[in-house]
Amino acid sequence: MSEQAAERERRIAGARPSEGDGARKKVLIVEDEEDIRDLLYYNLTREGFRASIAEDGIEALEKIRQDPPDVVLLDLMLPGLDGLELTRRLRRDARTAHLPVLMLTAKKEEVDRIVGLELGADDYVTKPFNLRELVLRLRAVLRRYEEHAATRAGDVLTADDFLRVDIPRREVRVDGERVTLTVIEFDLLVHLLRERGRVQTRERLLREVWGYDYAGYDRTIDTHVARLRKKLRARGDRIETAWGVGYRFRE
Repeated sequence: MSEQAAERERRIAGARPSEGDGARKKVLIVEDEEDIRDLLYYNLTREGFRASIAEDGIEALEKIRQDPPDVVLLDLMLPGLDGLELTRRLRRDARTAHLPVLMLTAKKEEVDRIVGLELGADDYVTKPFNLRELVLRLRAVLRRYEEHAATRAGDVLTADDFLRVDIPRREVRVDGERVTLTVIEFDLLVHLLRERGRVQTRERLLREVWGYDYAGYDRTIDTHVARLRKKLRARGDRIETAWGVGYRFRE
C-alpha cells in the first residue's frame, strides 16, 4: 500500500465506532478506485466492520495470507492480478479455499460476473451498488459461514454410497474422494440433501441458502447449481431441474 493510501486509511479510521474490535468482523476491501474504496471503508466501518484495504490483487493476496480476513469484498477489474485470477488462487489454496468472497462488478460485465461465480465467489453486487444491500449481502455471507462452525457435532448427510457430507468439518466426499466446496456451494448442497425429493423453488433457495429475498437473481442460483453438479462429477445429474420452478436432489 502506498503512503498516501495508508494515510487515507488512518484518516477514515477516525470515524470508527467505539465498540471493541473483537466484536466485529474483518472485511478486506480490494478496490483500485480511490473514491469507491474510501466510500466502502467509511461506511463499512460505521456499520461495525473492521475494514482494511488493498489497491490491487497482489497486495490483497499478501494481506490475506498474512492476516486472513473474515470476508473479502473484491472488485473484478483490478490492475495486475485481477479479481478472477485472485479468486482462482484463493480457491486453489487449502488455507483460503473456504474464505467468503463477495464480488463487485459492473452490469455490463455479465460474462465476467458469471465466470467469477463459477470460480468460487459466494455472491456478487453490481455497480453502482446500494450500500444497504451490500451490507446485507456481506452479513448474509458471514452468517452462512458462522452457521457452519456452530453446527452440532455428528451431523453427517449421505446419499447412497457415493456422497458423504460431514457438516461440522465442512467436508464433502464424492466416491470417497474429498471435494472442495465454497461456503455457498456447501450450504446449497446441504439444503438440497435435507429436502431431498422435494422441489425447492428459486425463491426459497434465495431465502434459505443466500439469506435474503431479492428478485432477479435466478442466474446466480443457476450458476451455483451448475458448478455444484460439476463437482459431483458423474453423479451431478442427481440434482434435477424442475423447469420454471427450481431444483431438487433426486432420491
